[in-house]
Amino acid sequence: MSAGAAWAEPVVLDDFENLEGWTAIPSKGVDVEIAQDEGQDGMAMRIDFDFHGNSGFIIVRKTLTMAMPTNFAFHYSIRGTSPPNAFEFKLVDPTAMNVWRTHERSYEFPRQWKRVAVKRRHLDFAWGPAGDHLREVGAIEFAISSGEGGKGSVWIDRLTFEERLGIDGDVWPPNVRASSTFEGFDAQRAVDGDPATQWKSGTLSENQWYLMDFQNLREYGGLVIDWDLDDYANAYDVQVSDDGSDWQTVIRIPASNGGRDYVSLPDMESRYLRLDLKRSSRGRGYGIAGISVQPYQFSATPNQFFESVARDAKPGLYPRYLLGQQSYWTVVGVAGDDREALVNTDGMIEVQKNRFSIEPFVYVDGSLVTWRDVETSQELEDGYLPIPSVTWTHPAFRLKVTAIAAGRPGESSLYLRYRLRNISERAQLFDLYLAARPFQVSPPWQSLNFQGGATTISRIAYKDGVVKVDDDKFIVPLSKADQFGASRFMDGNITEHLRNGILPIAVSADDELGYASGALGYRLDLPPGGVREIFVRVPFHALDPNAPAGLSDEEALRRWTTVFLDTKEEWRRVLNRVVVELPSSARDYVNTIRSTLAYILINADGPALQPGPRAYERSWIRDGSLTSAALLRLGHPEKVRDFIRWYSTFQFESGRFPCCIDWRGADTVPENDSNGQFIYLLAEYYRFTRDVGLVSELWPILVKTVDYIEVMVHERMTDEYRTPETLALYGLVPDSISHEGYSSNPAHAYWDNLFTLLGLKEATMLAAAVGEREAAERFARLRDRFRETLYASMLRSIEQHRIDFIPGAADLGDFDFTATAIAVDPVGELRYLPQPAFDRTLDLYFDYFDARKDNRGHQDNYAPYEIRIVRALVRMGAIDRAHELLAFFMQGQRPQAWNQWGEIVWLDPDAPRFVGDIPHTWIGAEYVSAVLAMLAYEREGDEALVIGAGVRPEWAASDGGVAVKRLPTTAGTLNYRMRLRDDGALSVDMTGDIRVPPGKIIVTSPLDQPPVSVTVNGQDASGLDGKTATIDRFPAHVVFRYQ
Repeated sequence: MSAGAAWAEPVVLDDFENLEGWTAIPSKGVDVEIAQDEGQDGMAMRIDFDFHGNSGFIIVRKTLTMAMPTNFAFHYSIRGTSPPNAFEFKLVDPTAMNVWRTHERSYEFPRQWKRVAVKRRHLDFAWGPAGDHLREVGAIEFAISSGEGGKGSVWIDRLTFEERLGIDGDVWPPNVRASSTFEGFDAQRAVDGDPATQWKSGTLSENQWYLMDFQNLREYGGLVIDWDLDDYANAYDVQVSDDGSDWQTVIRIPASNGGRDYVSLPDMESRYLRLDLKRSSRGRGYGIAGISVQPYQFSATPNQFFESVARDAKPGLYPRYLLGQQSYWTVVGVAGDDREALVNTDGMIEVQKNRFSIEPFVYVDGSLVTWRDVETSQELEDGYLPIPSVTWTHPAFRLKVTAIAAGRPGESSLYLRYRLRNISERAQLFDLYLAARPFQVSPPWQSLNFQGGATTISRIAYKDGVVKVDDDKFIVPLSKADQFGASRFMDGNITEHLRNGILPIAVSADDELGYASGALGYRLDLPPGGVREIFVRVPFHALDPNAPAGLSDEEALRRWTTVFLDTKEEWRRVLNRVVVELPSSARDYVNTIRSTLAYILINADGPALQPGPRAYERSWIRDGSLTSAALLRLGHPEKVRDFIRWYSTFQFESGRFPCCIDWRGADTVPENDSNGQFIYLLAEYYRFTRDVGLVSELWPILVKTVDYIEVMVHERMTDEYRTPETLALYGLVPDSISHEGYSSNPAHAYWDNLFTLLGLKEATMLAAAVGEREAAERFARLRDRFRETLYASMLRSIEQHRIDFIPGAADLGDFDFTATAIAVDPVGELRYLPQPAFDRTLDLYFDYFDARKDNRGHQDNYAPYEIRIVRALVRMGAIDRAHELLAFFMQGQRPQAWNQWGEIVWLDPDAPRFVGDIPHTWIGAEYVSAVLAMLAYEREGDEALVIGAGVRPEWAASDGGVAVKRLPTTAGTLNYRMRLRDDGALSVDMTGDIRVPPGKIIVTSPLDQPPVSVTVNGQDASGLDGKTATIDRFPAHVVFRYQ
């Protein structure tokens, strides 16, 4: 028997003649009802829902108990009147902790009844501690989560279950026969595994067929057909049947070019398969040298299909990720636009999210050169501007690909330059091809909130000097192309033509599979050392009908140069409001600050600050508040003000703030750090700007937020939380999933509670700032009571879990110093933290860090969120450790020349693993705040301004020393230069508009030996304490002297 055949009659689990046992569960802000309605046969269950503009979910659930066989299938009928939304069929085990599911990211609900099969292999393990062992089901769920959101209805009918033979059962070889056979070339020869033998048909009729009988139902995913070199099918259909008489055409191939055909047949199941051959290449019949039936994995997804194709192809003809190799990228866009391009380290350029990429190929000396045949290097313009380049170095040439985005948000364009230099010692003829193919820069393992890897091009055409892709995207060659060719996938991917140094004759291609491709061709005849530049524009938005194309080399260069220079100058102006000068040994530190600022502005969509351009193209208050802190320190308060105003409009009626917002609206899942983070954001903005007007404008929102915090806290102050087992949770905010490690099981995270405490502290300060005395007193009482409760909880959790460190969550006793570090900054609670538990927490982190740094651990990745620990260490005076951490994390930039991090850093940079998003600008913002804290920070305890606490001795001793210009602080704008003079004294010259804060100005000497005296503005000062001097005057010229 073949794999996948049913051996038991289907069992009806529910015919929906009543709705007994079904319940509906919506997330907050979403409404759902279930009702009976007319079904496909009898009655059905109707699910009515309304997302009300929010990002949320609904679950319709029935509890039942089923022991699960090795292989099985569920079937149900569905129809709907709903916008496209994420749709899931879920199995939940009896513990309710383990979930398996099918997930359709943007499901188009069928208007007419459709029968759906959910087979064992369709179900992915979603979460839980059980791993992927599905032995028993405790509930079945249908879930809809907001894609386009909106409101609608979905009908479900006739839910059945059937046990099937194991997937790993024996697969019998098919019986094969054909409409006709040329003598000595019988049908069996096409499946005998011998490439030297083949089936040949008769030669008189164009209409022939080749049939495979699997002898029972069989699951499969496609075919690989090797045609006779001369006699192959130009046109054929693939048909399937369960009885051998009733045939269904599953794919039509109207124009094959012979050779090897890869036929994708996703999720196919039949007993019979037939090739209906319609047109032969020479009119002399057909020959098949080999035909192999591929397992269902072959085309389970478009990415798996192309991985199968790429494995057979010469390496380099497809993106490296299809060979299981990691690929890194950066973003290109204009500040605030909602569309950005990606450029990867091989020079592949994805023109827009979920759209095609443009890839370079060079034909020289009779062979096609790809990314696999060259050495690649990367750079940013001036070392930090968001204008990336990738250079290919080959023995015959050097190709530099540069990408730049220019224009206003909503009207911007991507500009590309391909600069090819002949570096050989003789004249060379080069063919440069720029291929548009249905592949994204993002690899397939980038699958959070979108799917990386393969995408679609259904139509590509060249007309009037412009390439039009799918009727809405355009490639505008500023440099006139010598030729263009387009191809359907079954005609041969475009690289099959490029390998021979030619382009297809066709200038347009329509591909039902969505795998069309095309290429612009440029012939470059270059002497030794000769250079030619090719320029291309890709509008991010609508095409201007008067846009120039096909220009002369001189005019194309002129237009590029204008855009290039104007864009460089604009970015220099934006990124250098604040200037940091460090020695050349620390140049990467400075460049990363400036590049991070650029990436923050590019990732933002209008006022919405977002931590990534693809997977994390959403706006979190968590990320946004801490990113805003970096923006304020880099001189961009207007961006923070816009973000505050925008985010404030999404507050729920209860007073709660959503964790995140995207184009679908506010996420309704509570994450209980959000409320404190919004108040902190407003307070930080006020401290830097003294914009009391905005605080007054948002005062009702702030009060509503504090009221909600008070309600949350009271939920954990009932008798239920006064028992010995629950007392550690008393008075905390409820459990939530704000921490990634708690996503499957909400926890009472101290991260949430520390940000709640920060929110109450900041609310108290803001109330005083706007003259709301009674509110300030009430908020202060809440603050003090919550602080007392919080630290009592920490001590009880330590005792309850028998640990000697501060846990990440009160109910788990887990270790997470990356989260605990926020207690030092920004929460400012170092002096209140329980000791010796905090010191022990820090020691354990260093043990963990040292083991990883020295390759003594078993960890293969880390999250650079740990950079925030550097900020804490600076404030604690652990400067050497702070620099050690910073140097380690700088090594995790991928690639280092682009000054960026992913959310996850794999110690093996080539590991094909999920990296979150790149550039991840929350991590970048944590870095900015950490480095700037080394130069200057505000100390909460005594409101002192601390200068130079993290400056290295060698920095001060370098030519020019260390300097900052126009650095915003809460006390005003600071300029200073710190340098070691020739006479051995250290001078610190401070100017600006600083108002000396209550705790005065603390200047730190970076040298190892302590100073013996200090002067301020030429006068002896008495404020010397070890390596620091307390200054009460500004401007100030401070001089430290040493023995």
